[in-house]
Amino acid sequence: MNLKAISNLFGILLMLFSLSFVIPISISFLYNDSSLNIFLITFLLVLAIGFVFWISSKDHKQELNSNDGFIIIALFWLVLAIAGSLPFYLSGMSVMDSFFESMSGITTTGATVITNIDELDESLLMYRQLLQWMGGMGLIVLAIAVMPILGIGGGQIYKTDIPGAMSDQKLTPRITETAKALWTIYFGLTVLCALMYWIAGMSGFDAIAHSLSTVSIGGFSTYDESIGFFDSFFIELVCIVFMIISASSFALHYGALFRGRALRYFYDPEFRFFISIILLIFAISSLILFFTQDNSESQRSILFQTVSIVSTTGFTTTDYSLWPSVIGFLLLIGAFIGGCSGSVGGGIKSWRILIMLNHAHKQLIKIIHPQAVVSVKIGSKVVDGSVAESVWGFFSIYVISFMLLLFSLLATGLDFTSAFSAIGACLNNLGPGLGEVSANYSSVTTVGKGILAFGMILGRLEIFTVLVLFMPMFWRR
Repeated sequence: MNLKAISNLFGILLMLFSLSFVIPISISFLYNDSSLNIFLITFLLVLAIGFVFWISSKDHKQELNSNDGFIIIALFWLVLAIAGSLPFYLSGMSVMDSFFESMSGITTTGATVITNIDELDESLLMYRQLLQWMGGMGLIVLAIAVMPILGIGGGQIYKTDIPGAMSDQKLTPRITETAKALWTIYFGLTVLCALMYWIAGMSGFDAIAHSLSTVSIGGFSTYDESIGFFDSFFIELVCIVFMIISASSFALHYGALFRGRALRYFYDPEFRFFISIILLIFAISSLILFFTQDNSESQRSILFQTVSIVSTTGFTTTDYSLWPSVIGFLLLIGAFIGGCSGSVGGGIKSWRILIMLNHAHKQLIKIIHPQAVVSVKIGSKVVDGSVAESVWGFFSIYVISFMLLLFSLLATGLDFTSAFSAIGACLNNLGPGLGEVSANYSSVTTVGKGILAFGMILGRLEIFTVLVLFMPMFWRR
């Protein structure tokens, strides 16, 4: 383990993160709210700590190895959540509540313990949104874009942080150019989303704030009622469009924008599967509400909640926990599937589900025709057997992790429905759950919040990146 190289990188990343406090500081000046000193203190403290890490190891240029990549990714998300919790703590929240809110933001989970969001200062409101935006694509990828200038290699970190199929796929020959391409698309979508929100009727402040959490698939809002506060069809339509875009593969977006391959959206099997899941859950939910003679909810509300939950964004326009319980669990199943690989969405990811379904189909055929030679295909591409094995391995670890977290949360006294949905919501980086956690997580115990925060980082880093650190073999390499 290259301690000097890791320390050097930590310093750079913390100093980069400290720059994010400039925005809430500026907003505090603009709106003359009471949080100015909070952000000034946090900015100086985080900057100073980052500078100490950097200056103590700035002459060390040793290349990072794969082990270092895993350590940096896991520890930095933890350190980032701790640093990000300072404004919440200084504003009067408890230590665990502050950490929970920060971890929820930076992992784009969107679960909150705050019960009076409408009363927060404008600077604190924007800071919550900004946390999600930075976590959406990952500060690690942003740092990779400037690492060559600083003389630090970042290949292993990039491969560790990008989820799903993107971990083995570079959009451009050089990692630096890939990071820049990702952030160009990400930033462009954010600006366009803010503009569309403003045209649809939001104020400038709300448009920018909600674009940050929409494009990041975060789900934080500046109001307790979330998107439902605006009660606007056009705002909800803009939100639906950008939630789908952001939960889709950024490799597809890159191909459409930079290589003129817009038609790939229609031919990509994962994207079609993702859209099919949304439409299927929407249709089933509509039928259930129709046959239960519950006509109080419009098709507009059902569609919005379906897209929001399946994409793991977590915005709400209505309290869907009041719908028949079967719909709540159906939506949660959609969140387990989640977005596409290479997107900012959470969940298991659609490409893994596709591979598992195709692999299961292959096994059924082999039972009927033992001598048949059947390959697993996603679209026209044949999936290697080792890939299918790794996907099933991930799924088994995912299920075991879910069960262990569920048992742990149940031990804190939370009822089964609330505990099941809370673990599902946090492990899949969704946010809102059912039962006691449908609106917020303020009723969860301190220990329970710690368990859920651990689930958030497990989900954000797709489990293996974190769990590998607990293996003795990893440290003997």
